[in-house]
Amino acid sequence: MTRKFLLVAAILLIACCTLSAQTMAQPAAGGHWVAISAAFGMALASGLCGLAQGKAVASAVEGMARNPGAAKAIQLAMLIGLAFIESLALYTLLMVVLYAK
Repeated sequence: MTRKFLLVAAILLIACCTLSAQTMAQPAAGGHWVAISAAFGMALASGLCGLAQGKAVASAVEGMARNPGAAKAIQLAMLIGLAFIESLALYTLLMVVLYAK
């Protein structure tokens, strides 16, 4: 699986340069695609943030159940991690607001 993933990633990186090349004969895409792309990006970021936060909280609760003495340290690390995860959604929202006018 890892080998297939790396092969697909390499092909996409190579094709990216030629597929996204813009010349004077082919101007950049119209403005209506910006809003659609921004909405899709925000939906993707929000969904993945939700999954990551669920996994982080589940792991922290499991760790606290296994070692109640370390609950305060685990809780602090979990809150810091949740803040970093949430910042992804906030940065995505900022990009949506700035670029999807």
